[in-house]
Amino acid sequence: METFLPPTSYDYLTVHKVTGAELTEASDVVAAEEPLEIRLGFGAAGQREHRTLAITMRTPGHDMELAAGFLLTEGIIQRREQLAGIRYCPDVTKEEERENVVRAELAEHVDVSMPRLERHFYTSSSCGVCGKTSIDAVHAAACPVLPTNGPYVSPTVIHELPARQRAAQALFEQTGGLHAAALFSPEGELLLLREDVGRHNALDKVIGAALLQEWLPLHRTILLVSGRASFELVQKAAVAGIPVLAAVGAPSSLAVQAARDFGMTLCGFVRQGRYNVYCGEWRLQARPE
Repeated sequence: METFLPPTSYDYLTVHKVTGAELTEASDVVAAEEPLEIRLGFGAAGQREHRTLAITMRTPGHDMELAAGFLLTEGIIQRREQLAGIRYCPDVTKEEERENVVRAELAEHVDVSMPRLERHFYTSSSCGVCGKTSIDAVHAAACPVLPTNGPYVSPTVIHELPARQRAAQALFEQTGGLHAAALFSPEGELLLLREDVGRHNALDKVIGAALLQEWLPLHRTILLVSGRASFELVQKAAVAGIPVLAAVGAPSSLAVQAARDFGMTLCGFVRQGRYNVYCGEWRLQARPE
């Protein structure tokens, strides 16, 4: 697991702390939030087009993984070989754009849906990509079928995940202001963790890292997210082939419906030695003989 944190992932500020009626000056660390523009290059040699695909507010760091995960979970690509490369855009004109603009180049043979690109996918760190109004639309994007033969997970493993995730959150320990998404094995071993000010960005970074390492589909993993479980997080997990999603917070009604339709195991309120299982409880039972 990568632990290096870019210096731009956090900022030092002077704050005033209040204890009772006493006001004192102190130094504090806050999570950085900056815009990332994702540009897309596509087309045959000599006829390449470049367009802005998305602008999202994120915590700097793991930007290539974020872009790769976004391309996969939004249906632009389906496999690692469709991605020719990702790099920071070299032809930006403003200093503040340096390392805040990435360009993903698709392989020449990849067919790009122009109507999908024209949506321009403007996102924010708080709500992710908006506008999905039905689960049918996600199914239409060739979402992979989740395995029906496991993995089988001991119910006690789920209890242990939040503490293991928190222990690996180096940036959260400094700032207290970040979401995390973490992949675990069915036995509870931490495989991969990413942090970001946005829940959706943290998950896209995890999925992007797995895509770039050619781990997909993630059929033998558990995903833990630090906040609530929304429809978009369930959708992104399903696209990556993740069969078990656990959340520290509550799921939405549409998240439960989507997880049930996808055949996913969904757990919520995973904290303080308890949790609820909203669907797919069969994966938390003993392996059948």
